[in-house]
This record gives sequence, structure tokens and C-alpha cells, in this order.
Amino acid sequence: MNIVIGLLVLGVIVCFHELGHFAAARIFGVKVESFSIGMGPVLLHKTFRGTDYRISLFPIGGYCGMKGEKDFAKAIEEKLPSIQGEKDSLYGIHPMKRAAIAFAGPFFNLIMACAAYTVIAMTGYTYYTRSATIEIPEDAAFQSPAREAGIISGDTIKSINGIKVNDFSDIAEEISSRPDEDVVVEVCRGNEILTFTVRTILNKKTGAGMLGVRSSGEIISKEMPRYSFFPAIGQGVLQTGKMISLTIKSIGVLFKGVDVTNAVSGPARISSMLGESALDGFSQDFKTGVVVLCQFLALISVSLFIMNLLPIPVLDGGMILFALIQAATKKQIPPKIQYGIQIAGVIVIAALFMLGLSGDIRYFVARARG
Repeated sequence: MNIVIGLLVLGVIVCFHELGHFAAARIFGVKVESFSIGMGPVLLHKTFRGTDYRISLFPIGGYCGMKGEKDFAKAIEEKLPSIQGEKDSLYGIHPMKRAAIAFAGPFFNLIMACAAYTVIAMTGYTYYTRSATIEIPEDAAFQSPAREAGIISGDTIKSINGIKVNDFSDIAEEISSRPDEDVVVEVCRGNEILTFTVRTILNKKTGAGMLGVRSSGEIISKEMPRYSFFPAIGQGVLQTGKMISLTIKSIGVLFKGVDVTNAVSGPARISSMLGESALDGFSQDFKTGVVVLCQFLALISVSLFIMNLLPIPVLDGGMILFALIQAATKKQIPPKIQYGIQIAGVIVIAALFMLGLSGDIRYFVARARG
């Protein structure tokens, strides 16, 4: 059930992405031949203004079929020096318009992330955490850069890199995004305010930074305020920006020796976690369910935004790169060269997929074993 719910939500995100391509294609004069909600065999369809609108069997996304998408394959088969296209086709328009069409899909994912965070800001919610008073296990085998820097049990962390800390969740948020970095930690010890520079360590399983402390404070509840509509939009944009920064940092951490089979999730694990979190949230109350679901929507939407903009052929970023090169040089990259680069891109994507799949298998096997 978890996976089914997760796949449905992922389907909505992917479909909204395709809606971005659809809208931009119509704006820039490219004929959209088909637009489907869902994949696979077509269940229902209706042609309206030249576009065949479809509802397909499997609710796991959708697609936007634009005129001229097959012109690339035709150029390869016929060994043409360039991709030829009619004026209302994908390769018949100005390359900057083609780049805009490619960018529109990821941009719609960004809009969805902003919308999700806006809903959270308008809803408000309660979360439970602990105070910022910390303890450090006395076991010498426990790796603690905080202890090495001079921080001791009973200290209360007041700020990290000048950012105020209100509770232990703030500590976790700031430190997890800064693995293997020097951070300035301000603590309160008795009546004194002390400052320490701590070199965080990298958790190679999760990719998160660690300070080597845990909370010794009492459990406290925190209320996130509710915002009216326009301030909520501002919060939505702000939180989306923070998530983009955090996601880019997380990608960089993958090159620091992290166990990528654990850190990179495939579609099965993402769907399972998404569905499970949604069910758990709604089992508590409707408001909690909405907040949890929107948090996942925002996270996945930002991830898709960044991933699709990577300059890898077969992704939107690859098409944008080719279009920008053509616009700058006034020359189209020969189809044969584009094809070779795309093959390399397919290999990269396949490798990432296999990493995610192997991680999914390990995840579900570990869960089955309890």
C-alpha cells in the first residue's frame, strides 16, 4: 500500500513536470501531438485543438509528445548533416525557444516545491524535539569532534556559525549539511559564553555531518507559526531556496567517499518512504498528514529540478546545453556527435539507476530481516 500511494504522488510530480513542457511548447509555437496522464496503454483519449489528450493505464507519471521529437532519430538514420524540422516542430524553432521548453519542465517542479512549502507555511504545525543542552558519551571509542574541541556534557549550544540555535533539531539541521567542515560553535556553560571551532565528521552511510553529541535535554514541543497567503508565499520561496542549496551540497558529498548504494535512493525506496510517511502523518491527524506530504513533495520536486538540469544528454539539461551551444555558435552540433554524447549520457543514467536499485534491494532486505 505504501508503494502504491508513493507511486501515485510521484506520478503527480512527474505529470506536473510534463505540464511545464506542454505549456512552454504551446507558448513557443511547437505543436503538441499528445499529452498523457499516466503511462502505458491508453484508456481514454480526446483530441482537442490538434492535441490528443490521454488517460493511460499506469498512474506513474505522464508524457508530452511534441512534433519533431523523432527528427533527431531520422537525421541519424539518414546520416543528415543537421536535424531538419518544420517551423512548428521542436527542432524547427529558434534554439533559445527549445532551451526554454526544456527548462519549463524542471521549472514547474520548482513551482510545485514553492507551492508545497507555501501550504506548510499557511497550515502551521507542531513538532517535538529536545532542548539544545548536549551530552557526550564517556566511551573513548565514541568519535566526538565536539569533545576534541573542548565542548563537554551539560553545555547548551547557542549558535552554529552565527546562526541561532533554539533546540536540538536546529543543531541537527545545521550540522548535517556541513560534513567535514570547520564550524564555529557557541555554547553556554554555567554563566559563561564560550566559542569553539569544531571539525565535523562525515557519516559515510548517510552523507550527513556529525558533531558527536546527543541531546540530554527534556522533550519540548514547538509551534511553527501560520502565515497569511502572501507572507506564506515568501516563506515558500525562502524554504525552496534553502532546499536547493542543501541538495546541491548533498550531491557534492557523494564524491567524498559516501556509500552511494545507501545514500542514493531508487524509485522503489522513494515510493515506499513517501507512502509510509504520508500514511503515518494522516494517521495522527489531517493537518500533520498535509504537512508531511507537502514536505516530501517539496523535497522530491527540488531533487527533480536539479537532476533534470544536469548537463547530461537524455535529460532536460542536455537539450538546454545543446541549444545554448547552437545559439552561441550559430551552428547545430552534428547529429552523429549528439548521438555519441547521448549514448554516454544513457550509460551515466543507467549507472545511477543501478546504484539506486541496488540500494533499494539492500534497504528492503534489511527491513524484511527486521
